[in-house]
Amino acid sequence: MREIVLDTETTGFDAEGADRIVEIGALELINHLPTGRTFHVYINPERSMPKEAFDVHGLGDDFLRDKPKFAAIVKDFIDFIADDAKLVIHNASFDMKFLNAELKRAGHKPLPWARALDTLMLAREKFPGSPATLDALCRRFGVDNSGRELHGALLDSELLAEVYLELIGGRQPDLVLDKPGAQDDADRSPDGQMRPRAARPRPLPSRLTPEEAQAHAQFVAKLGDDAVWARFAAT
Repeated sequence: MREIVLDTETTGFDAEGADRIVEIGALELINHLPTGRTFHVYINPERSMPKEAFDVHGLGDDFLRDKPKFAAIVKDFIDFIADDAKLVIHNASFDMKFLNAELKRAGHKPLPWARALDTLMLAREKFPGSPATLDALCRRFGVDNSGRELHGALLDSELLAEVYLELIGGRQPDLVLDKPGAQDDADRSPDGQMRPRAARPRPLPSRLTPEEAQAHAQFVAKLGDDAVWARFAAT
């Protein structure tokens, strides 16, 4: 299963008006585990950066002036997220509105809202009444966010990936330690059932030392004849 953890930074809050995306950061998960593949780009918003947005993101007009416009990076972005990957986003309605507004301006079809998995809603359902910001969730799960002095799309995606995996039960929520291999197939019968393992030709030697065995016997003797261990020892 492929998922994309994604974050955007913008000039403001009005996706349908004058505000634009200035940064996209995303990383790939396969079966809930990071693969190391990322997508990160700064974008020329074709407008000035408001002071309040600069204070949050640290991205000013001089830095963004020579960056590509959204239309120049849209194909690479669409190729990275592909058609089937779930988009894991914190406060997904915000990012989806901005992404779809930018896609519309660039002449591309919008992203279906069904593709978004909102970790903000997931956190509120799991911890009702508790703070559910990304920083609050990092603190709850012990995720190191000490480098988050300013909001950055790729850093926030990396933090969100760790938070998301904790929200769904840990790094391997399905308890799948590895993909089935040739040995797994060899151990299965034609109907798909696991074959019983053959007994060892020689039992493994005991790791119990004589001193440990004697100490255990003395301990059990003190428990009396009704002790469970004494009854099992008798059998």
